[in-house]
Amino acid sequence: MSGTQKKEPKGVRLDHISKIYKNPKTGKDFYAVHDVELDIEPGSFVTLLGPSGCGKTTTLRMIAGFESPDEGEIYLGGEPINELTPNKRDTAMVFQSYALFPHYNVFDNVAYGLKLRGIPKNEIRERVTNILKLVELSDMEQRMTNQLSGGQQQRVALARALVVEPGVLLFDEPLSNLDAKLRVQMRTEIRRIQQTLGITAIYVTHDQSEAMAISDNIILMKGGVIAQMGSPTEMYYHPNSEFVADFIGECNFLPCSVIGREGQDAIAEVYGHPVRVRSETTADGKAEIVLRPEAIEIAEQGQLPCRVELSCFMGSYQNYHVRVGDTLVKIADNCPIGRRIFQVGEEAYISFRSECAHLLEV
Repeated sequence: MSGTQKKEPKGVRLDHISKIYKNPKTGKDFYAVHDVELDIEPGSFVTLLGPSGCGKTTTLRMIAGFESPDEGEIYLGGEPINELTPNKRDTAMVFQSYALFPHYNVFDNVAYGLKLRGIPKNEIRERVTNILKLVELSDMEQRMTNQLSGGQQQRVALARALVVEPGVLLFDEPLSNLDAKLRVQMRTEIRRIQQTLGITAIYVTHDQSEAMAISDNIILMKGGVIAQMGSPTEMYYHPNSEFVADFIGECNFLPCSVIGREGQDAIAEVYGHPVRVRSETTADGKAEIVLRPEAIEIAEQGQLPCRVELSCFMGSYQNYHVRVGDTLVKIADNCPIGRRIFQVGEEAYISFRSECAHLLEV
């Protein structure tokens, strides 16, 4: 990354790592992270996602060296690193709090890690200048950090981590202190910079839309274990459980019974009405159809009869809540201009394409 040369990114492998803490109330040990096995490809952007207490931050801190695994081994670029202190690992962390030095200007904040490493002054000047250009702060070298906006401070923190040319860049909820609009802008910037440099990035967040927007792969955690991992598309359209489906975006769950198969589709009966659902499973009997709100159409004729309980214009879509049998179903009817708008109390039908639905075994 000095000049125009890219440094080779490094992969990260977690080999059955666990972290055990003691519950202060009960005095009993519990697994904050349990038997996590991961292989992160060099140059990829991977997000650890999940609710509070799921183990995502503990996992990141073990990779960084701020926590030590009680079981298992962590490998960086094929080398075991459990015994290495954080400053000896080829990683850099971008913190939620930015952790900038208030008595240093932007240039000196970014140069700090290079000075600690004894890098010559002329090389420090070149590397800091290049990285500030990359994060679009070239004209702010002499500004003090308390004169910067939240977004600018976050860019300084990012530049400080990048300038030491780590093999792996770690992010601990870096955008949670920013307002919603700036958060969207900054996550786009982080992704742009990661792709420009080709660096391996591991990112922690509880925000599923953030994870979907920036990740090559998402690792969704629950209770210290991995619930599912895959690309954003895989996680969204092929969740392996109700928890995953519900955490990654909004979702409907229609109870059904699988009564047969036709090619790639299962034939499922929903409140007495047969529908087709794309399914790889050969199981029959009770199941659930996972349906995203935008995958459903509402019309005067269709697959499943319903009754409208909410009809609300949201600008880019008409928001419906309809009752199918005993189940409330949410619909996002995108760009509704020119189409019939159903009102509360009206009878209608919902329909969906088989490939837009996903079958979950119960």
